[in-house]
Amino acid sequence: MSPRTRLLAPAVGLLILSACGAPPEALPTSPPLPPAGGSVSPGSVPAGGLAPPSIYSPPPMVTPTYTYPTGPVTATTTITRPATTLPTTTAGPAPSYAPRCTGQPTGPQIVALAKSSPAVPDGNLAVLDGPYCAGGWSFTTVGMTGEEPLSVVATGTGTALELVTAGTDVCNPTVKARAPAGIRAMACGS
Repeated sequence: MSPRTRLLAPAVGLLILSACGAPPEALPTSPPLPPAGGSVSPGSVPAGGLAPPSIYSPPPMVTPTYTYPTGPVTATTTITRPATTLPTTTAGPAPSYAPRCTGQPTGPQIVALAKSSPAVPDGNLAVLDGPYCAGGWSFTTVGMTGEEPLSVVATGTGTALELVTAGTDVCNPTVKARAPAGIRAMACGS
């Protein structure tokens, strides 16, 4: 051990002892509260028998009070909605601008015209829906038992009745370009 280290230990000990002063005083347990007519010494019980409150006790609880309405409550708000018009629909697939034909062509005339087409198979055809007319054009759905329904688009009436197209897809360039809107909507779906 070096001579400096031997002197260091007693020096630290003296330093610690010299830093200590008088021992600390005890902390009070509660603040002194004077009684109604005199003074109270620390730690004594005041007149009335209650011990002084602790300095760490929580503040007293206060319960809030609420006032409630006593009369009847009425609502004065009125809600109004704008009038809504719902679209009307017609029975069946026909839009209102291609109504059922009132005269010619008739169902039997369309069946006879469809049978004359090589695109329509031979068999017992019957009108399933229609005919619908617009602007000299007609649209009819025909079919046979157990077969897929066929659409027939024609122009004219009576002896001037002409087949435009017949089949499962009748939305051809002629129908797209020349047919009235109601017939085009039925044939092409738009």
